Amino acid sequence: MESDSAASAVRVGRVRWVICGLLFAATAINYIDRQIIGVLKPTLQAEYGWSEIDYGDIIFWFQAAYALGYISFGRVVDRVGARTGYALAVTVWTIAHMAHAACTSLGGFMAARFALGLGEAGNFPSGLKAVAEWFPKKERALAVGIFNAGANVGAIVTPLIVPVITIALGWRAAFLITGLFTIVWLVAWWAMYRRPQEHARVTAAELALIQSDPPDAITPIPWTRLLKVRETWAYAAGKFLIDPIWWMFLFWLPDFFAKRHGLDLKSYGPPLVVVYILSDVGSIFGGWMSSSLMKRGVSLSASRKWAMFVCAVAVLPIMFAMYIDNLWMAVLVVGIATAAHQGFSCNLYTLPSDVFPRRAVASVVGIGGTAGAIGGMLMAKYAGWVLDAIGSYTPIFIVAGTVYLVALLVIHLLSPRYEAAKVE
Repeated sequence: MESDSAASAVRVGRVRWVICGLLFAATAINYIDRQIIGVLKPTLQAEYGWSEIDYGDIIFWFQAAYALGYISFGRVVDRVGARTGYALAVTVWTIAHMAHAACTSLGGFMAARFALGLGEAGNFPSGLKAVAEWFPKKERALAVGIFNAGANVGAIVTPLIVPVITIALGWRAAFLITGLFTIVWLVAWWAMYRRPQEHARVTAAELALIQSDPPDAITPIPWTRLLKVRETWAYAAGKFLIDPIWWMFLFWLPDFFAKRHGLDLKSYGPPLVVVYILSDVGSIFGGWMSSSLMKRGVSLSASRKWAMFVCAVAVLPIMFAMYIDNLWMAVLVVGIATAAHQGFSCNLYTLPSDVFPRRAVASVVGIGGTAGAIGGMLMAKYAGWVLDAIGSYTPIFIVAGTVYLVALLVIHLLSPRYEAAKVE
């Protein structure tokens, strides 16, 4: 029986998982490029004399561009496809990322971060469009969980390589050397990515699996129609509430460990690595949990929401992180919170492909990503103000601990049964 099952898997083919691997790699690089500013915050703050509000403003302009770019790329990717849309996004963000090495002022960093935000915003609309093209619904949560786990790998790699490069060659070299990664990826993507029906290595059995869901029409659906359905707002509201928490973790965790536990550029690498390894586990576990429930006959809506509920409860202890004196206990609490975020997020990411036709997926993802980035802008201002005025992360962590349950409630009220969105 086991040999028959293995032979069947071989016959079906696994090209779709190779594509998922490319999406994973792009997301890892994307997060290396965006997280460098957080790792270098103490170094740059000391060199340029930035206040907490100044640093918050740098993040604010990245988020502003991310909001604009996310909704724009969502529409572009729906029109030109994942292959061209992803290549365009990577080109823009690579140029902007490497341009950081030429910055000498607060304004220069704001401009470079703005350009980086425009390009990096294309990552998830393009990646989720590719998942919708290459995976049937029953495999999408797992595929999204795997490629979304690239964010955590990028977050793991960054505090390991950036301090080494910075100590040896200076912080400007960190931007230039890491910028080379995306150039290599771009060549591989352009050479390997095609739609399933156009890919020479896809077997008939694998194509049948990919196309096993009912086919969609190809006429674009206008934003005005998408904005009239509750499912769009369920996704957008969820992103608005939870995305700012991930941005806070990404851009402020090095500073939290530096201020609360006395770590520096040479020493906060291992704690951050542990945090993001746990995040990786959470991302894959969250996707596996809902997919496993569906295989056992639980409805789509209940499977996704039970997985999100478990994650929302798991993040609650972050509210007490500021009061934990032991470094590694604090790392564990923070790591569980970031893992819970990723598990919640990968199930939320599947909502557009669960309830919308494929031709609308990237546009809905763009709308939601824009909402999340706007929330991130508010968080950047809030975090900068709290740290300048109070000097404690406790108010920030209280928001982080409670917002996931609020997000799940809002999603459930707007889309109680995950029914197909009536946009046709």
